[in-house]
Amino acid sequence: MSTPYPFTAVVGQTDLRLALLLNAVSPAVGGVLVRGEKGTAKSTAVRALSALLPQVDVVSGCRFSCAPIAPDPACPDGPHEPGPGGLRPARMVELPVGASEDRLVGALDIERALAEGVKAFEPGLLADAHRGILYVDEVNLLHDHLIDLLLDAAAMGASYVEREGVSVRHAARFLLVGTMNPEEGELRPQLLDRFGLTVEVAASREPAQRVEVVRRRLAYEDDPAGFATRWAGDEHEVRARVVAARALLPKVSLGDTALLQIAATCAGFEVDGMRADIVMARTATALAAWAGRTDVRKEDVRQAALLALPHRRRRNPFDAPGLDEDMLDRILDQFPDEEPEPEPEPEGPDDGGPGDGGPDGGPGGTPPQEDGPQDPGPSAETPETPEAPEGGEAPADAPEAPQPAAQESTGPEQAAVGAAEPFRTKMLSVPGLGEGASGRRSRARTAHGRTTGAQRPRGHLTKLHLTATIQAAAPHQKARGRDGRGLVIRKDDLRQATREGREGNLVLFVVDASGSMAARQRMSAVKGAVLSLLLDAYQRRDKVGLITFRGATADLALPPTSSVDAAAARLEQLPTGGRTPLAAGLLKAHEVLRIERLRDPSRRPLLVVVTDGRATSAGNLGGRTDSSPRELAGHSARLLQAGGVASVVVDCESGPVRLGLAGVLARDLGGPAVTLDGLRADSLAGLVKNVRTAVTSTASPHSSNNRRAA
Repeated sequence: MSTPYPFTAVVGQTDLRLALLLNAVSPAVGGVLVRGEKGTAKSTAVRALSALLPQVDVVSGCRFSCAPIAPDPACPDGPHEPGPGGLRPARMVELPVGASEDRLVGALDIERALAEGVKAFEPGLLADAHRGILYVDEVNLLHDHLIDLLLDAAAMGASYVEREGVSVRHAARFLLVGTMNPEEGELRPQLLDRFGLTVEVAASREPAQRVEVVRRRLAYEDDPAGFATRWAGDEHEVRARVVAARALLPKVSLGDTALLQIAATCAGFEVDGMRADIVMARTATALAAWAGRTDVRKEDVRQAALLALPHRRRRNPFDAPGLDEDMLDRILDQFPDEEPEPEPEPEGPDDGGPGDGGPDGGPGGTPPQEDGPQDPGPSAETPETPEAPEGGEAPADAPEAPQPAAQESTGPEQAAVGAAEPFRTKMLSVPGLGEGASGRRSRARTAHGRTTGAQRPRGHLTKLHLTATIQAAAPHQKARGRDGRGLVIRKDDLRQATREGREGNLVLFVVDASGSMAARQRMSAVKGAVLSLLLDAYQRRDKVGLITFRGATADLALPPTSSVDAAAARLEQLPTGGRTPLAAGLLKAHEVLRIERLRDPSRRPLLVVVTDGRATSAGNLGGRTDSSPRELAGHSARLLQAGGVASVVVDCESGPVRLGLAGVLARDLGGPAVTLDGLRADSLAGLVKNVRTAVTSTASPHSSNNRRAA
């Protein structure tokens, strides 16, 4: 087993280390979500935390870590006889992003359960994490059904495994720690709220601190055991301080003043529900115990708010997490602290150790350096929360006049305008039946959903189709010598249920940013519509990409990603002006989709073209053809249709005189055109349920060839 990097050797990251230690002191705080860019020692700090946790007393031989003094009466390895147990270190169990449901909750042998009536159960990661840490790296990339299982286990403190009426239950209480890079997508609000605390981390911009990170890391890689030995004293001090804080925790008094401060803070920031109040109370109590005090003070409540509220106050996915500290201070100043009574010095490590520093400190100390050069360590810095661009206030309902085409070619580039208020959009989906990643947009064969049939299992059986299994076994009962009431089941009789659910798609936006779209009121409405579609894509677990075209070129503003926030930020900064190279935008979309089909062939694309349909420039194709810009756009659109790409055109044309060019483009793409008003879910226009294409069946591998032949 490799030597873990010492927790006390992590450079900087004060908030991260403090949040982890508070959960070590009081697991009831509810875990930590660590958000930040790659290479900031998120995983290193989490993995190092388990070495600071006290050992766990368990029943000998129990695979579910039952406590000897109060064993779980429903433990699958029980019942346990009273008696002394054994000590073992607290576990840190890591859940991989690609883990299966059986790996998470455990596997039940259906064949033995049906044939022998035996509950043969192999524990999963939730059982291993009981009374320890469950660490989920890249938690935002975890499949939805695994997230649902995590939510259920975290809420109930138990895991249930059921297969066709055969049920197993075991305790599963764990400290949930997740790390994520926001650039790769956000979390569902339900899971976000389950994390007690959240911390933003970023790489330090101080050269001296970065040098220290590199120095420590290199020393650790050269001699992991020797490096850990040099930090062993600091690790012991922090471990002792955690034990002392745990012992002091029941004696900490949460007074009425502190409760009023907590309630006023949560109400002032308009957080949903009461979980924030409870988490803040537990965090403030843990902060007082960590500082060696038995009373909760205003500074404890303030620090608790900074850790517990930022991820709960977001009103929509595009709001950056964070807290207005000036507003926080104004709220807390309404309730001055009562004068604390003097207290004796707390028991625990001496002052000056790596864990010293009061409630906002943490183990940041560096051991004496007289013995040689300093050592290495991943991570370093005081987190800096990036601010997302805020939406504009331009009205979307004011009338606008038609934009003359001549103004488009000569007008200068105009500054970006803000987006109008987003709205709930109609459902856009890809026709046919896919097999892509789990999501909420288009019909697909998935592991979860309604049962539509049965087939022989291609690997490990996960979803038994009981009726089909019995039908397969029934004709062979006499030949197998059945002489009792039970069926004689063989492995070849087992049938896997086939299910139909929903998949996530790749929604690629192609946005016209030319001069014909440059009227401020119109562009504000267009951005509001695209922002609404982005919000819909976030809720349906899609990947998104953004292409813009204007002047002479089309640019890939955002490569396909799961981060809808990033797409919203790029959209907000989008300037307008110049001619309209519509063909260049469509060809750029064709190129992007071709590459993405190689990277992720199972994820089907949905092309959303936002334009008024004008084409006034050949763009960078001008020297290659004698065709007009309109003809080039038509050729490009038919190329996308021939490739089986499902498309929809959002018609942005307005004013009393309409040319209907967006409708022509939609026919060339083989999809519908929908106006900005018609895109609203509550409008009176016809509901766009499926994007029509010339594809009769996307499931057929020869469909595109058939279209070419036609």
